[in-house]
Amino acid sequence: MVGNSNEAWIVERANALGFDLCGIVRAERFSELGHFEEWLGRGYAGKMKYLHDARRTDPSLVMEGLRSVIVCALNYNTAHPYSTKAAAEAAGASGPPRGWISRYAWGDDYHAVMWEKLNSLAAALPERFSEPFTARAYADTGPVAERLFAKHAGLGWLGKNTLLLNKAYGSWLFLGVILTSLDLQPSLQPGETPPPDQCGNCRQCLDACPTNALVAPYLLDARRCLSYLTIELRETVPEEFREAIGWQVYGCDICQDVCPYNRKAPVSSLQQFEPRQEWRTGSLLRPQLERLAEMSQEDFREAFRNSAMKRTKWAGLVRNACLAMGNAQFERNSEEQRRAEALLQKLAKSEISTIAESAVWSLKRIQRTPE
Repeated sequence: MVGNSNEAWIVERANALGFDLCGIVRAERFSELGHFEEWLGRGYAGKMKYLHDARRTDPSLVMEGLRSVIVCALNYNTAHPYSTKAAAEAAGASGPPRGWISRYAWGDDYHAVMWEKLNSLAAALPERFSEPFTARAYADTGPVAERLFAKHAGLGWLGKNTLLLNKAYGSWLFLGVILTSLDLQPSLQPGETPPPDQCGNCRQCLDACPTNALVAPYLLDARRCLSYLTIELRETVPEEFREAIGWQVYGCDICQDVCPYNRKAPVSSLQQFEPRQEWRTGSLLRPQLERLAEMSQEDFREAFRNSAMKRTKWAGLVRNACLAMGNAQFERNSEEQRRAEALLQKLAKSEISTIAESAVWSLKRIQRTPE
């Protein structure tokens, strides 16, 4: 662990700013980056062209003079039920159908929360280091492999679901880095290895994935992942995955929900990560699908200002809400079903092809007519 006074000072300052974990690592081309190039070659990145940026496999290209990386992690878990439990509860509930938004997007935009803390840490470095240096903060925004830096900084191991796992915090962690020209001592001493993989024989994440996106332990085909399909994909969702989407309208938490290391994961005290109450959608915790599907573009911009949900864009969210409505269980001839049918009939005439096609598919499902 960190023993040098300068490095200990950085970790202490990071903790004072609210980060739950902090470590330091040399900016190296880790062996895992070779597997990343193979992963890209298989086409597993789908339409995410930004992942092909050469800087992702060579940290030296990201910033001139880069020597060290400060890695910080922030717990975003809340006390609300996991999606797997919430889905079981919703299955027998009455009232309008609801959707599920990934836990990380319930509150304020995590990029902004992380940037504020990372930039505060970077701004404090001159208090300790008098020599000239450069520093640049990234919070899931730069061409860097945060999870690899975190692993080699001693913050955890990469689980079978490909996420960073920490024995105490599980995987509910936002990761951010400060790239710097400072020559810092790494958290792991020479000869010391990162935390060992403690997934063992467990394969709960693989078995629980509704689309079999985890094609093998530690190997994700993003093209099948519900997070990719509901957030990154701008096109029509392939029909083979629509039913598997279930009530997911933004992202997916399933592989984390079932992970044994998240069963007793601590809860964050930050109010910023609690579900927001939006004037148009209501709570982002299990929002009504009807409210999401009937949003205008202006509604979307207002509702998701300073929210990570901007990523899916208006058309993507409406498309997702349509599909989730097609997967909902309606009481036959109920008021909820009639409203859903009327809304989907309207959306089926949309000039946006992804919305219109999804609405038609869902309308057939609700009416139980042949495809």
